[in-house]
Amino acid sequence: MVKNKAFGVGGMVRLAALVAIIILMAFTPLGYLRYGALSITFIMIPVVIGAIILGPSAGAVLGAVFGFTSFAQCFGLDPFGTFLFSVNPLGTVIMCFVPRILMGFLSALIFRAIHKVDKTKIISYAVASLSGAVLNTVMFLSLLIFFFGNIQLPAAMGGIRVIQIIGVTLAVNALVEAAVCLVVGAAISKALEHFLPVGRDGRSN
Repeated sequence: MVKNKAFGVGGMVRLAALVAIIILMAFTPLGYLRYGALSITFIMIPVVIGAIILGPSAGAVLGAVFGFTSFAQCFGLDPFGTFLFSVNPLGTVIMCFVPRILMGFLSALIFRAIHKVDKTKIISYAVASLSGAVLNTVMFLSLLIFFFGNIQLPAAMGGIRVIQIIGVTLAVNALVEAAVCLVVGAAISKALEHFLPVGRDGRSN
């Protein structure tokens, strides 16, 4: 039987390393590509990698860390997030945390399900990595519309309603995030297989 190492000693070390990477990316230019009031994030990559190699629980924990760093941006580090927090603090908290936690958890489940039948042992890594970006975008934007869709942005941010920027976000952010997460996430996760062998149920040995 393959044991879940996500919260064993070795798993905790790997988890701590990924948490450190998320924090480093969140507060340096490595994690965000900003343009105007919007930004493209690549922080879902270490979350997906952790979900693949450590399992759903670790994926959820890493997603929560991602959510925390995203929420921290709302205190003057990101103009768009700061504005949303001033309008609806509770909605902002939910929007920052829920999509990221579910993204980490579900990416791991998707990987496990596909890895069991993936004879190439490559497709499962690619699909799980892509799913991380897609799930993050879909859930985040859904909550953004639900809580803030009809809110008008300040003149400094264009003076348009939040829902009007969704098209730009889908066209630019979603495509870039999906492509980068697919390539980088799959490549790193697959490479780590040599050091952290993945068992038949999709968990690292």
